[in-house]
Amino acid sequence: MSRILLVLIVLIGTAGAVVAYGDPKRISDAGDAVSTMLRKRVAAASASQAHGRVVEIPRGTGGEFAVRAKVNGVNAPMVIDTGATSVVLTFETAKAAGLPLEILNFDVDLETVGGRTRAAKLSLDSIAIGKLVERSVPALVVPRGQMKTNLLGMSFLDRLESWEVRSDQLRLRGYP
Repeated sequence: MSRILLVLIVLIGTAGAVVAYGDPKRISDAGDAVSTMLRKRVAAASASQAHGRVVEIPRGTGGEFAVRAKVNGVNAPMVIDTGATSVVLTFETAKAAGLPLEILNFDVDLETVGGRTRAAKLSLDSIAIGKLVERSVPALVVPRGQMKTNLLGMSFLDRLESWEVRSDQLRLRGYP
């Protein structure tokens, strides 16, 4: 919609220049001025939109980066874990998010900080962290009592444009 509006503005500006000036050089200059103005406006809009898709997370006192995410619309505390290949949910969080626990098959071997366990594969409708929202995110669920913390692993992080740690801040940047 905004592109159509921009094209329409350029056409109106050019037509107005033809009527107002009549001189080809002046028309060209007016067209260049309108194009420059539009490029600046589009760049500013893109920059503000991209800025809105950045989430900064401070390092916790234990050295971890913890965040409050929404899993299928339900609040869920998570710890960012770049060593985890997948998002991993506790049984309790999965239940609160309305996942079909009764039909899950816990057939994936998983190594956790607490030892070996088995997990079930599934796909989450959505995970949101601030304005970053990813849909159909592959995840694992562990049986009740196997983990105390949800992990935000690479199956989420790989979908982002970038993520980086600087000093004591983790910056997650989504695609515009």
